[in-house]
Amino acid sequence: MKNIFLITKREYLTQVKKKSFIILTLLGPILMIGFGLLIAFMFKANESSNTFNVVDKSGLFVGNLKSDESIKYVFVPRENEKVLTSTLKDMDGIEGLLIIPALKDQNFDDLEKNTQLLLNKKIGFDTKTNVASDLSQIIKKEKIKTLGISEDQLTSLDKNFDLKTQNIVDNNKADSDLDFGVKSGLSMVLMYAVFMFIIIYGVRVMRSVLEEKNNRVVEIIISSVKPFELMMGKILGVTLVAITQFSIWITMSVAGALFLSTGFSAMQKQIPGGEKSAEMLQKFDIKQTAMEVSQILLDMNFPLIIFVFIIFFLLGYIFYSSMYAAIGSAVDNETETQQFTLFAIIPLMVGMYGSFTIMNNPEGPLGFWLSIIPFTSPVAMIARIPFGVPAWQIALSIFLLVISTLLMVYLAAKIYKVGILMYGNKASAKELWKWIRS
Repeated sequence: MKNIFLITKREYLTQVKKKSFIILTLLGPILMIGFGLLIAFMFKANESSNTFNVVDKSGLFVGNLKSDESIKYVFVPRENEKVLTSTLKDMDGIEGLLIIPALKDQNFDDLEKNTQLLLNKKIGFDTKTNVASDLSQIIKKEKIKTLGISEDQLTSLDKNFDLKTQNIVDNNKADSDLDFGVKSGLSMVLMYAVFMFIIIYGVRVMRSVLEEKNNRVVEIIISSVKPFELMMGKILGVTLVAITQFSIWITMSVAGALFLSTGFSAMQKQIPGGEKSAEMLQKFDIKQTAMEVSQILLDMNFPLIIFVFIIFFLLGYIFYSSMYAAIGSAVDNETETQQFTLFAIIPLMVGMYGSFTIMNNPEGPLGFWLSIIPFTSPVAMIARIPFGVPAWQIALSIFLLVISTLLMVYLAAKIYKVGILMYGNKASAKELWKWIRS
């Protein structure tokens, strides 16, 4: 244990003193937010504004077909159809000509079949869909008018059914859409964080082992310590690095949330009065929404969520890091690691993408088995925990994961013991099995 502690300390201090670790830890959240804003900006920058001339021979769409920020409709006399069609190719600022035929005998199907949109440039799929939707809404209203249905009746028909649900198991607590949204968001954040950190830090262990093997430093080290002690020291050292980075990011996130909450409150107080402002606040009350989200989060069993998150992250990390350490010891360069790292990445990906189904059915059989099987439980159980998981399932999953982690550490140690001193011998699955049996 003394040797493992010394190696853990050395590995931890070596990692946290690196400039790359300090920069990534401090700038990581900012870079993630910036990346999200960049993606949003790229989508916004690629949006286009299209203008279409409209020849309406039916008379149904004049005054009803409304323009918006992305699509502008300009109605022109039907007499200009031939001229506009022939000159459309050379027009600037006009992307197309929408020709709507006359409506005969209330035959809306023929009107739809014979409507044409002539273009002089490529348009996006969203633009085409929006034009079709605008036309469909107007035709729908006209069809309803022919049936003698009023506008108020139409509004009543389109009104969604507001189904209120209560969970009698959870103290008759009401389940709202916001409640489900907050739990789903928290589930995805926790699941993705565990998935990314296991891969990132597992690969870091593998590279550390591979670097010492290639530098022949390991030959000096194992003259003083056992290979198992060296492997566990590396795994535990990187584990402490991950916990340190987690703690800093959580602190920064909490501080940022408090700052934004205070800023939103101050901004809301600065909004001038008046009926328009009151209506705007009624439609989008930032403070009220934030309070509801905060209440939903406070109502969750956060001690249990944090406990499950820490336990499954640590056990899952040790489970997969042992695998990565064995891979690093069995090969001579990073190119050769690719054939083995799939054994670690694929189960995690199955657990992550399979956990998306938990949003639709948190208590379904797929979510249950993914959170029980040790290869996927570090990701799947964390995805389920915000929705509530029976205590016996958590206990069973932890028990199986602990047994599997100990078994994986044992198998990885046998591979590590032989592979760390093997040079120039490309390991195969058959060779690894031989090392395990020896």
